[in-house]
Amino acid sequence: MESQPNNPLHGIKLGQIVEQLHAHYGWDGLADRIDINCFKNDPSVKSSLKFLRRTPWAREKVERLYLKTDFK
Repeated sequence: MESQPNNPLHGIKLGQIVEQLHAHYGWDGLADRIDINCFKNDPSVKSSLKFLRRTPWAREKVERLYLKTDFK
């Protein structure tokens, strides 16, 4: 396994990112911050992950929000 010292998301799974953001903001808060349907219409972690894995631009927005969020 390669070392990725410059990648702040190294070792963090997409599922963990979505679960932490959901716990912090809730679905409504996520939908306000990122305008994608998987957070607006009948949201769930499973359906969000399915969409985000197939949609690179949306995944990038979620990852950026994760990096900007202070979970303390």
